[in-house]
Amino acid sequence: MNIEKPLNEALDALHPDIDGVAVAKKALPLLDLTRLERPDEPANVDTLCRKAVTDFGYVAAVCVYPEFIKTAVEIVHPPVKIATVVNFPAGESSIDDVIQETQQALQAGADEIDLVMPYKDFLKGDIQTCRDMLAGVKRTCGDKSLKVILESGAMVDPQLIYLAGLTAFEEGADFIKTSTGKIPQGASLDACGAMLLAVKELTGQDGKTRGVKVSGGIRTTQQAAAYINLVETIMGEHWLSPETFRFGASSLLDDLLEQLK
Repeated sequence: MNIEKPLNEALDALHPDIDGVAVAKKALPLLDLTRLERPDEPANVDTLCRKAVTDFGYVAAVCVYPEFIKTAVEIVHPPVKIATVVNFPAGESSIDDVIQETQQALQAGADEIDLVMPYKDFLKGDIQTCRDMLAGVKRTCGDKSLKVILESGAMVDPQLIYLAGLTAFEEGADFIKTSTGKIPQGASLDACGAMLLAVKELTGQDGKTRGVKVSGGIRTTQQAAAYINLVETIMGEHWLSPETFRFGASSLLDDLLEQLK
């Protein structure tokens, strides 16, 4: 499908007016509270994890480097999930190494795996390498959630982002995610819209639940509002839930809480 027309129509339909409290109430339970800094230490991850439950509810997950999963396990309890990253951030590890990394993360207690697709191979046209890695990691994950990071900022054309999303879903991804946050271009409305259109097309075919996660540079309630607006425009208000949409962010939580005070 050529997504240019439906994407432009969705972006043109966005409205700038926001109700900060209403947006914050919607966004908080969609948040993957994230800390992916190196060097780092367990105390910082401890602090992050203790912010997962607020006076206004809890976030969807905390996302930390694999070496800090055990720290998170000691603090975070269901329904908050523990997410981690593999093949991160460059997406250049071998398939065997990434599968081993995934196995170790799951054994340590991770509930969700955020895998960087080998997007440089994808951009060179080596789709099979991408498929092989995605399929291998999905088999390793079993019933645990697999989020595939497309690194959409490296893909100039939204059509390419859409095709990358379809590829990830075809190999079993539960979510597709915009960015690592480690290259200059993070999340964008164009990228999110392209990914949502991939979800919409496949949902129309088989009805399976799939999700989108936006990450990289989302810090304010106003930014979150634009993405929520876009989701509701393309997918409908009923679709917005932690099972289908996430924000990957750290400082966004503080701004959401300011709206709710």
